[in-house]
Amino acid sequence: MEEFHWAIGLHLVSALVAGAVIGLERTYHGRPAGFRTHTLVCLASSLLMLLTLYQEHWFGGDAGAVMLDPTRTAQGIMTGIGFLGAGVIIKEGASVRGLTTAASIWITAAIGILLGAGFYFPAFLCVVLALGTLSIFRAVESRIPGHSYAFHHISFDRDNVMPEEALRTLLREQGFTISGMSYRLTDSGRTFEYRMVIRTNRADNASQLSFVLSNMEQVREFRILPIAS
Repeated sequence: MEEFHWAIGLHLVSALVAGAVIGLERTYHGRPAGFRTHTLVCLASSLLMLLTLYQEHWFGGDAGAVMLDPTRTAQGIMTGIGFLGAGVIIKEGASVRGLTTAASIWITAAIGILLGAGFYFPAFLCVVLALGTLSIFRAVESRIPGHSYAFHHISFDRDNVMPEEALRTLLREQGFTISGMSYRLTDSGRTFEYRMVIRTNRADNASQLSFVLSNMEQVREFRILPIAS
């Protein structure tokens, strides 16, 4: 086996290992694109970059007559990965899931490009940083204070509607602020409904609010739909 064959094998095996490590983290957390997907993305990206690195071995003639631009190859890879990343982004009602997995696929492709070009140190440093972002930053993010949003619908019998100011006061007492209040009649005019987006700085306030509303005889129906990403 020629010397450059060993070098190609090192590029590809390195890409396989790097993609597998990142994919294991995604699989562990039950994401739609996990171990095998990330491994194949990294391996394919490395393989395509090898075309430009060893182009003199497959042109079969004067390699100087036609030269591939490695940056255009990398650009094409990342464009194609954009379609794959879009496939793991899922919209469930008001929630959007899969954005982090799409980003992990994108960075895995970039790592594959680096390994295909032979830049081992920045590639494996990026693997460590990517794993740190996906795992350690997860714990940090959970401790960062932030706002939780939800769509809130609440309906009453038309002849027994809670006044808007009373509803606002109730939500305020449960730790919520309101934006985008709207109103509508449903059920052939027999039911009056408030619709709004509510915000709180404590996610468990939604559970407390649902308990309070479920014990109010005046409330006919309600829905609290968290907006998550």
